[in-house]
Amino acid sequence: MSIFRSTPSNQRTDSVKVRHSIFLLLAALIWGTTFVAQSIAAQSMGTFTYNFCRFYVGALVLLPVAVLVGRKDPLSPGYTGKPVPGITRSIHERRRDLLVAGTACGIILFLAGSFQQMGLEYTTAGKSGFITALYIILVPVFGLFLHKKCPPAVWAAVILAVIGFYLLCVREGFSINRGDLITLGCSCMFAIHILTIDHFIPRVNGVQLSCIQFLVAGTLSVISAFLLETPSIHAMILCIGPILYAGILSSGIAYTLQIIGQRGLNPALASLLMSLESVISAISGWIILGDALSGKEILGCVLVFSGVILAQLPARNKE
Repeated sequence: MSIFRSTPSNQRTDSVKVRHSIFLLLAALIWGTTFVAQSIAAQSMGTFTYNFCRFYVGALVLLPVAVLVGRKDPLSPGYTGKPVPGITRSIHERRRDLLVAGTACGIILFLAGSFQQMGLEYTTAGKSGFITALYIILVPVFGLFLHKKCPPAVWAAVILAVIGFYLLCVREGFSINRGDLITLGCSCMFAIHILTIDHFIPRVNGVQLSCIQFLVAGTLSVISAFLLETPSIHAMILCIGPILYAGILSSGIAYTLQIIGQRGLNPALASLLMSLESVISAISGWIILGDALSGKEILGCVLVFSGVILAQLPARNKE
């Protein structure tokens, strides 16, 4: 008899889920602190010009990593190791899956980012934050059409988080205008983005998928920038700090953490974890910029955190 005990498979699964949850929390932390860079760049650059800069920087940062990890991942078309049992797809099939996944995610990411910036021209930042955060309830709703089950605890957590976001973000009378509807389109795109990643991630390498989606989103942004805006080299140099911060951390690292972290997690739970971005934005604004939080906003933060914790509580065994 061996003196060593093997780790039960359910414990290994739980440890993987914890690690992936931490990845998503780190992504939310990075996104939550990126709003300062975005607001600075918005004063000197157009929406599409800023987006193509940050997306291309993210792609360049990930490109060498994507090449290296691709040689060791059996899901990658560039895998050079021994055959892995259970993975029988040819190089052509793996390359096709990667290109399809990267193109689909890149188009959706381009639309989400564009809708969000356009909506801010007609609505307040508080309402934009609340409407964008509605993707946490759209993910399980859209998932129903894809036959994805959502535990009752997650539904309760989503409702709790939505109430929290309302208290946190909406500071004036709530009404609907054109900017709100455009921002709602952004929320829908982010929900679809999460579900699309959930569909493709079991078949492709996460870093390579992230790199390709940035190339696609950046290319669509640069085409839009030259058609609808007047890109300026001077503005790009002036905003080099915000561009690098958002490109390297928000795009290159955070979106990659999202793609890797979503593997094996319920998409509704993943959306809740990433929704902490808005809470972290409020807290970082309080700490870095001195923007004090009211009692209502603090209560909103508490409710969102409570919703995230509730969604991660283990379900009771019916037996």
